[in-house]
Amino acid sequence: MHRLDTVAPVSTAVDPRPATDDAPNPAALRRVVAASLLGTTIEWYDFFLYSTAASMVFNKLFFPDTSSFVGTMLSFATFAVGFVMRPIGGLVFGHIGDRIGRRRTLALTMLLMGVATALMGALPTAATVGVAAPLLLLLLRIVQGFALGGEWAGAVLLAVEHAPRGRRGRYGAVPQIGLALGLGLGTLAFALLQSVFDDRQFLLYGWRIAFAVSIVLVVIGVIVRLAVDETPAFLAAQRALDRSRAPIRTLLADPITRRNTLLGCLARWAEGSAFNTWGVFAITYATATLGLHKIPVLIAVTVAAAVMAAVIPFSGALTDRYGSARVYGIGVGLYAVAVIPVFALFDTGSLAWFTVGLVVAFGLIHGLFYGAQGTLFAELFPTEVRYTGISVVYQFSGIYASGLTPLILTALIHGAGGRPWTAAAYLAATGVVSVLATAWIGHLKARQPIH
Repeated sequence: MHRLDTVAPVSTAVDPRPATDDAPNPAALRRVVAASLLGTTIEWYDFFLYSTAASMVFNKLFFPDTSSFVGTMLSFATFAVGFVMRPIGGLVFGHIGDRIGRRRTLALTMLLMGVATALMGALPTAATVGVAAPLLLLLLRIVQGFALGGEWAGAVLLAVEHAPRGRRGRYGAVPQIGLALGLGLGTLAFALLQSVFDDRQFLLYGWRIAFAVSIVLVVIGVIVRLAVDETPAFLAAQRALDRSRAPIRTLLADPITRRNTLLGCLARWAEGSAFNTWGVFAITYATATLGLHKIPVLIAVTVAAAVMAAVIPFSGALTDRYGSARVYGIGVGLYAVAVIPVFALFDTGSLAWFTVGLVVAFGLIHGLFYGAQGTLFAELFPTEVRYTGISVVYQFSGIYASGLTPLILTALIHGAGGRPWTAAAYLAATGVVSVLATAWIGHLKARQPIH
């Protein structure tokens, strides 16, 4: 009988640290935590700057000759393109990461992301160069998506494969904190800039400052990541690596890893739809549909992201105690139950209730299952194909689970005359699918536990 996370053609090692490793060096572990947290924070700050700007800036400056609805849809369409490119980046950087290592791959993804984001801040608008403006924006969004395709998996593995025994959940949660911090910093930056500049100044040059800051952050992040040692699991796996086969071929050749890949993609559906609902779409919904002021809405998202960042380490500790599938499954189940009541709070039109809904759904519930996600997916694959495996799971599912969500929700609410209930029902359905997939993963792990 195969174990859940083994694959016939490659090693059957399941613990991300090889059994013969000495005790981890505390100073080295601190560098790992810093590199993983700082790196993901910067990468997600860059990536989600676009999502905030899509609903507040790009729809006006790059798609100005359209209605408000069409401009927002076009802006979100270029947002979705980044997610379409992420699987390609995941395959390319997954291959590199499984062949030459996690550390150097992560430095390269960060550099690409930072350059693309900084260049976005320097783009001319449609008023200056016409149709070239949205095309250049689209090109840089493609580069962003390609770079991020290799970021998440590598950051998770850098943490999990360095983790001491019995603490994989805590270390796997570290890069997840970076997502919350990156989103919070991005929305906070826009809130601060809008409070400093008036509307004309903000649209003219104020928004560009948030993008320009990226290049400074990236230089710091690359230096920190290059100072980290390669993971022990990767170094150990190199001795038995079959270099004649590409990792993606090995991954797809075996029915066990094919099954695990499918289950991982289904399990992630709710997380992707949830994040881009609360962190991206909610900003547009609150300002365009509910008529709330932009700055308080951005502050509300920032507060919810800060709560999430505080909850994620707690989720990692629960993962070490109860298992990643159980923690993730409970969190996703809570999301499926809560999404309609949260939209009811939004629909009151009250900023206070909007903030409460975001803190509960985004900060508490999302933080609970997101903290367990990295460890859950890392446990699905052996070391030799782990970078490729979790990249495929996270990035391919990102197309339908993440990138299309703002488009789907905007269309559903528009079709329902501004009412959110069909959109909320869609989100609840994604939660049900992910609960079932996670329960299946938990069942398989219970039959053949990971030690």
